[in-house]
Amino acid sequence: MEETINKLFGLGVPIALNIVAAVIIYVIGKWAAGLVAKLTGQLMTRARVDEALMGFTKDLVYFAILVFTAIAAIGRLGVETTSIIAVLGAAGLAVGLALQGTLSNFASGVIIILFRPFKVGDTIQSAGIEGTVKEIQIFNTILAHADNRKIIIPNSQITGAIITNFTAIDKRRIDMVFGVSYGDDLTVAKEVIRKLADGDKRILKDSECVIAVSELSESSVNIVCRPWVKPDDYWAVYFDLTEKAKIELENAGCSIPFPQRDIHIFNESAVNTTKGTGSRL
Repeated sequence: MEETINKLFGLGVPIALNIVAAVIIYVIGKWAAGLVAKLTGQLMTRARVDEALMGFTKDLVYFAILVFTAIAAIGRLGVETTSIIAVLGAAGLAVGLALQGTLSNFASGVIIILFRPFKVGDTIQSAGIEGTVKEIQIFNTILAHADNRKIIIPNSQITGAIITNFTAIDKRRIDMVFGVSYGDDLTVAKEVIRKLADGDKRILKDSECVIAVSELSESSVNIVCRPWVKPDDYWAVYFDLTEKAKIELENAGCSIPFPQRDIHIFNESAVNTTKGTGSRL
């Protein structure tokens, strides 16, 4: 009897010690995971990293350390962990293949947050869509269209396309074209447009406003006007200047011609009559 008790005691003590050691490993590992995640958040805060990326990174660091801690605790109990690691690796590969598109959006979201091709409040055009950036998420970017539609674009489509940021620079050029008749005085027309541009306070005076004849088209002489404005004033100035130019050009005696063609009508009988003589109308 005593011998049996000694054997049980001899077997129980190591098992108990392993259980205690496993619990200690898990508790310390969990505490370390929280500490490292907290330090990671503080470092990212100092680096002014986006909050969305910061929160995701903290969670990723915490759970990664927690998983390794759990594996170490299980190994301390005498369980073979090689098979567990293999199963986790296979599961991770399967999940990665199943979520390939999602992971691509995640990676693109990290790139957008880190390299900052645009920020919240910027007006951009990408993937054939134009709008104001309202939110940059890990998987998607949310835009507000000019007519107040909410547009959600997967981040991989944005990073895989050309990104045009209309508000990244503090000024933007408006390209406008005004057509006048061939019989109009170009000097007068250019002066009218010049006065309109000079009289608009929203047009920046520190940048040259180009006003010049750009094309002799089929029906009109085209004059370009290229003023510089702040990005927020772009459409307001564009609409106002278009309306005022039409009114003032007409007041100055200039005409804005319609597209026109000269049509020559031939008399078939006359052509047949004069065909032998070599003449034609």
